[in-house]
Amino acid sequence: MERFFEALKLVEINFNFSVNQIYQQLEKTRISNNMNTDVYARFMVTRGKKIKPFQHPEFSIFGPTYVIIMEHSKPYLKDNKKGVKLITVPQVRALPMIQDPKLNSHSKLNCVLACIQASRVGGDEALMLDPYGFVNTTNSCNLFIVKGKEVWTSTGDYCMNGVTRKKVINLCKDLNIPIFEKNFTLLDTYSADEIFLTGTFGGLTRVEYLDGHKIQYKNKDSILKLLRDSYEDLIEKY
Repeated sequence: MERFFEALKLVEINFNFSVNQIYQQLEKTRISNNMNTDVYARFMVTRGKKIKPFQHPEFSIFGPTYVIIMEHSKPYLKDNKKGVKLITVPQVRALPMIQDPKLNSHSKLNCVLACIQASRVGGDEALMLDPYGFVNTTNSCNLFIVKGKEVWTSTGDYCMNGVTRKKVINLCKDLNIPIFEKNFTLLDTYSADEIFLTGTFGGLTRVEYLDGHKIQYKNKDSILKLLRDSYEDLIEKY
């Protein structure tokens, strides 16, 4: 919710609902559809109806429009034995003055193109670099690597600062696992001991291949497994 209202302020959409009012509308939608378990909700806000089909905000009338979509969908947090195949693509994350990657907006054409590029050569997800060539994120998830007893992730400057990403960073601190938000390259990533993705529905997902390189998982005591187990325990508390 904090991220949502920060984004509204940046794009100057005057959305007058409070957090509690949003929760009330979500609950109303859930009850109306008789949905009680394993429900995924997407809450979206646009600038609203326009008097002309042009981009200028002054053409919007009546105020913002919000849409709630709910579906039955259950997250899979256990280890995926198959693993994920990542393909590094030419599509990069944008600079903030082009489109701030921290915005969870509907304008994600670069991520869609990245997904298409990876899919065409047999990838499950696209690994996207930042504008300076450092490893950043995938088209839909955040990325972490394990080097020895350390966990690395990007600086966060050019990726969506996901809730699961933040939880994993905090878990590393709680478990006294050295965690670094830093710039690193494909060379660092190819030689990583473990690679995993974070996201709402996948939790912590193991990467099996990166650009055809098989990740060897050399750690006897898997840091990924420790973090995944701790993350599942954290969810159970809620």
